[in-house]
Amino acid sequence: MRGKNVLGLIFANVDDGLLSEVTGIRSMASVPFAGGYRLVDFTLSNMVNAGIGKVGVITDNNYQSLMDHIGSGKPWDLARKNDGLYLLPPFNADAVANYVSGEIGALKNVLSFLSKSSEEYVFMSACSYVANLDLRKVFEHHEKSGADVTLLSVCGKAPKFDNQPIVEKTEDGRVTKIRLGNPGENDETYLIKAALMKKALLERLVREAFSKGETSFEKDILLKNLGRLRFCEYKVTDFCAVMDSLDSYYKANFALLSQDSFESLFPPERPVFTKTYEDMPAVYGLGSDVRNSLIADGCIIDGEVENCILFRGCRIEKDAVIKNTILMPNCFVGESATLNYVIADKSVSIRSRRNLSGADTYPVYIGKEIQI
Repeated sequence: MRGKNVLGLIFANVDDGLLSEVTGIRSMASVPFAGGYRLVDFTLSNMVNAGIGKVGVITDNNYQSLMDHIGSGKPWDLARKNDGLYLLPPFNADAVANYVSGEIGALKNVLSFLSKSSEEYVFMSACSYVANLDLRKVFEHHEKSGADVTLLSVCGKAPKFDNQPIVEKTEDGRVTKIRLGNPGENDETYLIKAALMKKALLERLVREAFSKGETSFEKDILLKNLGRLRFCEYKVTDFCAVMDSLDSYYKANFALLSQDSFESLFPPERPVFTKTYEDMPAVYGLGSDVRNSLIADGCIIDGEVENCILFRGCRIEKDAVIKNTILMPNCFVGESATLNYVIADKSVSIRSRRNLSGADTYPVYIGKEIQI
């Protein structure tokens, strides 16, 4: 199977409620991550690196930020006369209601896009996880296993999604028993929101489920067809972080301060593409002290920064101390201010001598453009 014969589908909004603090002004797909990226960058890059040349991004609302970021798809070489990148918003009130109802409704909205596409297979994915996947191996595994549907699985602490699929039994690579929800305290094999199948099969399953008023892909398609279709799993063994809460989003970012995790997510043979900005390199003042942090271009640092992730354009003034903190683009921290366990959205301004502190299990979140 070649990537050119696979259509990519990305769900931009289906998991917005998981990060409600951050997604109030944007879609899950456009949530900033790792100092210079958006969550959609990883899914798009996985597809492009595998040779997929046509990608549809299914959106519902709050997609202005996403449109600004992905544009025509040029950073991913998807600005093409034929195929390339397609933004697929709901086209009327009924379509909006379909999307809100779940993944099946969202897929029902784009059935015409699917039927007009010439690719034989579909790889679809949400943006609630970050991983650098070699999808060529997924395609090869799908063919060799004879699967009707290939599902991607991870071993670890299962996220607390509604209807989270947890694999309980496999036979020769075929998934034969799944339970939904109720993650345990120990590591388990759970499915992330990514699947590969033939386009014709997806269209048939969506039409059947939608005609019955069904809404959940996991409950109404996956679970109900375990005995009828051959579902096989592809195990993701490299770095994979699933975000089901603000706390897990915070920890996923800080996992990249580990060199092993960083190198696993950003291998040179499979680059992660993103929209780039013309900006100066980071500037470190004579009295600055920066340790174990990711610092983007355009930052000016005159204070102390430790175990932090700073996006482009952040300004840290003299004697300010920030630790265990995420600053999204264009944040300002005034002189002698102190931040610890904080997530500051875009263009937040912290005035001089302010003191904000959360905890490693409950970081303080400051909304976009708020001044403190």
